[in-house]
Amino acid sequence: METNEKILTLVKEKGPILPVHISKEINDNILMTSARLSELLSNKQIRVSNVKVGGSPLYYVEGQESKLQDHSDNLVEKEREAYELLKQNKILRDFTQEPGIRVALRQIKDFAVPLQVNYENKVEILWKWYLTDNDEAQSLIKDILSKKEEIKVGVKQETELTKKEPELLKQDVIKKEITEPIKTKETQKTFKEPQQEIKKEKKRIDKGMFLRIVNNFFYKNKINIKETNEIKKNSEIDFVAELQTSIGNVKYFCKSKNKKRISDGDLSSAFMQAQSKGLPLLFLTKGELTKKAKEMMETGKNNILFKKI
Repeated sequence: METNEKILTLVKEKGPILPVHISKEINDNILMTSARLSELLSNKQIRVSNVKVGGSPLYYVEGQESKLQDHSDNLVEKEREAYELLKQNKILRDFTQEPGIRVALRQIKDFAVPLQVNYENKVEILWKWYLTDNDEAQSLIKDILSKKEEIKVGVKQETELTKKEPELLKQDVIKKEITEPIKTKETQKTFKEPQQEIKKEKKRIDKGMFLRIVNNFFYKNKINIKETNEIKKNSEIDFVAELQTSIGNVKYFCKSKNKKRISDGDLSSAFMQAQSKGLPLLFLTKGELTKKAKEMMETGKNNILFKKI
């Protein structure tokens, strides 16, 4: 049986399942397993979860969605609260929820399905529990939208809170003005000005430093940059670059990370990005590889070009 077929059979039998468990079952390294999962995913033969277990998603097939609930304990506190609220009510009206819950509902994509409903010439967002069928959802939505009195009460309470808030802020300002000691001009000069100078100097030193180091590496090695995408300022930058080789110019997906330690997870994630673009991977960093990352490099060295800069 072909390896991809083995993986598909395994996911059907044991999904939702982690990539590390699949790699053990098929006796292959995590790097190649991730690449095979990415291929099955692009062919829409399997699905991937938004919820993470130890930083890794779960893979499953259609019909196994209900089993994702077994991993809901991996949600953070507010997401877990939104999960329980939606599971209990099945339908939630977005604007009636507190801000923290509204944000969390947008994060728990495995369990919360957004619905846009036209009501009284307005488009409203409602959230459906992912296992609720459409007929039941439609009935619940009609019940929710017909409760006008409850909606008015909610709006009134929100208005009262909005009115009270400036008064509380005003009291805080008055207290601060009374209790805060008066600072002389001499004190301000002694302490404030040096702090401002230090901050300005720090910004001048750090700004764009890592990007300049990477660009300098490209220049020295005659590598042409085709695309640049700064993921995190001075920390993580993606490129599509063209390298000159003995067989001609070759395009690479380049992941550059400003980290002291590069893990096997960093390599695996970057490799999957490269695979999705159909390109080999060039990984640049100032840091060192962890033990597991070194082991991964040994097995996947034909697919990953690693350079310390």
